[in-house]
Amino acid sequence: MQSLAVVETSQIGAARRCASEIATTLGADEAAVGRVAIVATELATNLIKHGGGGELLLSSYEQGSAAGVEMIALDRGRGIANLQECLRDGYSTAGSAGHGLGAIRRQSQLMEVATWPGVGTAILARVVANGADAGNAGSRPADIETSQRPTYGFVAVPKTGEDVCGDACCVVETAVGRTAIVADGLGHGPDAAIAANEAIRLFRRHQALPVPQILDYLHAGLRATRGAAVAIARFDAGGTKIVYGGIGNISGAIMNGPETRRMISLNGTAGHVARRIQTFDYPFNGGVVVMYSDGLQTNWSLERYPGITRMHPTLFAAVAYRDFARHRDDATVLVINAGAVA
Repeated sequence: MQSLAVVETSQIGAARRCASEIATTLGADEAAVGRVAIVATELATNLIKHGGGGELLLSSYEQGSAAGVEMIALDRGRGIANLQECLRDGYSTAGSAGHGLGAIRRQSQLMEVATWPGVGTAILARVVANGADAGNAGSRPADIETSQRPTYGFVAVPKTGEDVCGDACCVVETAVGRTAIVADGLGHGPDAAIAANEAIRLFRRHQALPVPQILDYLHAGLRATRGAAVAIARFDAGGTKIVYGGIGNISGAIMNGPETRRMISLNGTAGHVARRIQTFDYPFNGGVVVMYSDGLQTNWSLERYPGITRMHPTLFAAVAYRDFARHRDDATVLVINAGAVA
């Protein structure tokens, strides 16, 4: 995931070019590249006009048989007082033609907005580059997906100045239950990315095993790398508990309404030092599970973000990154929504 600062008008063109390059890499045709360019331009323009500047996250994504470009605009501005009015073409609070959010909505297969007065705004837009839905932008409300609504999403942002992220995450579905992993390669940069990606490869290979055994394989398999902090959460197929285990400083929390329960990772570095590998069982009857690397502050709450647990999990993750990232390391936030209580 690429992070672009957008604080002056000269950076709008760079955002457009970067997003278009991602679409071209995915094999998008000229029309799809054009849609991506429009959305990136409007998001970047809105950041400057309405948010006082901000950050644009760009990446590819896959959903089903389709692949596309994911764009997330983040600002800490005054927020949007009347979102439905702002989605209407011709409405403007900045003296412009008022086509920004409307254009994004028309050109995207998915658009969703999170905004709170005095807290800022986050906009998630996805444009399909290839696949069955590539030509269907604007044919339906873009903030309602016709396919199954995603139950998990993430952001993974490299440390400023790095080209690759030394964190990685993955969610798989098996007969024993949904299982998620977050891995943080020691340090940052290419060697950290190698360690994190190897952790994901090993996880996929052994994903159906009990969580302690997966951690054992990760610890053994990462010895040839610089090592990584890793944590695994398995949602029991019966829907009553989460089995959680971690080596190193990956944080995990179960959030259900006003209640937050932190899950335990033990000290160590997978591949180097792990004096004890142990998992813990947590009762689970619905809610949101958040797992994140130490690029985020350890303790934070959702008090300032009413309704966020009902939003797209990737948007939730992006807001957490925006407001709680330390900005001195890679930062990854994985959000899994399993029937949250608002």
